[in-house]
Amino acid sequence: MPLQKTYREEMLLLSRDCDMGGLWRPSAVLTAMQETAGTHSHNLGCGRETLVKDGIVWVLTRCEVHMDREAHIGQRVSIETFPMPLRRWFFPRYFTFRGEDGEPLGAAGTLWVLFDLEKRCMVAPGAVAETIPDNSDLVPPMGVPGPVARLTGTEMDSARMPVYSELDVNGHVNNARYADWLCDALGIETMQEYRVKTMRLSYAAEIRPGQEMQLRLTRDGLAYHLTGTHEGKTHFEIGGELERRG
Repeated sequence: MPLQKTYREEMLLLSRDCDMGGLWRPSAVLTAMQETAGTHSHNLGCGRETLVKDGIVWVLTRCEVHMDREAHIGQRVSIETFPMPLRRWFFPRYFTFRGEDGEPLGAAGTLWVLFDLEKRCMVAPGAVAETIPDNSDLVPPMGVPGPVARLTGTEMDSARMPVYSELDVNGHVNNARYADWLCDALGIETMQEYRVKTMRLSYAAEIRPGQEMQLRLTRDGLAYHLTGTHEGKTHFEIGGELERRG
């Protein structure tokens, strides 16, 4: 039986997926990406329920999302995902989003690694690499996510302690929650007027319970940059641009 090269899902945007203005929330976009990637990995034989037997799981290290059009509550959207050839220890995976009219909404690129739950470190691809289909004939919607560009502008510092609702089955802050941290840092007034059009995330180190993060938000017009550190060590960075809501 040939490997499933791509995987596609449709979803109805519900209130849980949207913000106070009825737009598809950035963290909900990341959650949808995580779930579709998880289902495709399961179909390929390298899903979490298989890997965890060996004490390893998938974790996200880099992500880039471009949302060119808005998606609203009550609309149906489709998400298509596919992996690309392994890059050393990194597994690239891409996503495309379409509205109910079939036209593109946006796209995303991600880099995943295998993570040892006991040692709390990344591990070599090993046999998992053999489960990934040869998609070298497919064209990714964007390049491989790169590092987050630094920004010079107005800075605002704050602190944030991880709470129960932000932790996932891997025992750390879930990748999607970082987008919520960004929107919270930007503030209600900003998020009522603008939406996150582009978002590039770099997950440098996991955030565990009890690790209070020192957050620094930098703004320069519509550009933003958020970094989180603990005891002088950078754990994550997010950068991108805002766009006025339609």
